[in-house]
Amino acid sequence: MYTEEKKKNTKYGSIFVYCFFGLVLVVGVVRYAKPYYNLQNLMETGAVIEEAFLDELSVPARNHQKLSSTVKEETRTRPPISYCVKFESFSTMANLVKDNGDKYESRPFSAGGYNWTFLIYPNENKPEGSGGYISLYVKIDNSSLITYQNEVYAWIKFLTYQSKTDTYYEFHATEAQRFHLFKQEYGMLNFLEIGYYQNPAYGFIFNGGQSVFGVDIVVSKPSATWEDASFEENIRDPVLDWRITSFSIHNLASYTSDTFSSGGRNWVLKVYPNGVGSATGNSLSLYLLSASSEKGYVKANFRVINQTPSNNVVKQVDGWPNAKENGWGVDKLVPLADIKDPSKGFLVKDTIRFEVEILAFSRTDSISN
Repeated sequence: MYTEEKKKNTKYGSIFVYCFFGLVLVVGVVRYAKPYYNLQNLMETGAVIEEAFLDELSVPARNHQKLSSTVKEETRTRPPISYCVKFESFSTMANLVKDNGDKYESRPFSAGGYNWTFLIYPNENKPEGSGGYISLYVKIDNSSLITYQNEVYAWIKFLTYQSKTDTYYEFHATEAQRFHLFKQEYGMLNFLEIGYYQNPAYGFIFNGGQSVFGVDIVVSKPSATWEDASFEENIRDPVLDWRITSFSIHNLASYTSDTFSSGGRNWVLKVYPNGVGSATGNSLSLYLLSASSEKGYVKANFRVINQTPSNNVVKQVDGWPNAKENGWGVDKLVPLADIKDPSKGFLVKDTIRFEVEILAFSRTDSISN
């Protein structure tokens, strides 16, 4: 009985070992076949794929920089906009460039006001770390950097033509790349596997071995003007004194003061003797306006001066524009009944007096490069 049980256990153990090694073999085959399956699927469906390439997958060669940020794969019908290189024979060119550092360097071309060259590495592990992939790079002419400016930001797209679908297969970074005197080249160490250019069935070589590579370079122009925002509290000449004579016979809806300067900015006061908005017919309204239509934060005290200083009406504005005229103010500064009442002391010889004291404001200044 014991012997039979032992034999059964030995039999099951052998089956388990065979199954384990079989699983390992299947995983290995799928791992190496996966890149070709994905590309074939892409060619058949025309799908858009987004993939982040991890730096640890390859080691950049000296003087070369990988495209930073997330890289997108797409297909499109529109040809490259900056430059295109066609090899009459991919295999022949791959052999010829072995005597030229294993790279093909295009003629100089212009894009975005700068001079560039297009670099194509068609052989395995050239540059070092590329493995079995073609590598594509663009290089900016350092003389154009010295002539114009010392750094350039540009969006880069690398393309190759696929005759099977009559489209261009494209890789591009989602962020602009920074070129300067110490980083003149950016590109893709692992563009597409060389095997796709050795078998016409994939469509990347055609007409007896031809292949096409292209690049789009879109230069980001630097901002010509900056806006510098600051906050001012220690205001020079903060107080404006404004008097309106013959006040009782003024019949216009509003009156505006002469321009005055405070804190290095020009301002005006605007009064509505019979009020405005919800204050119409019951209160006097007063506003502080920017003479140059600035829109920012302002903190200020408004006063209606009384014959007795202790009876002055004082109200504060503190915030962003609250008036349709792009200003800061108080709708109901003082009741009209109080102004018309001689005992209140606001009208003296038919003259009313206002003061505004600017305590703080935000400032924006334009700075040109």
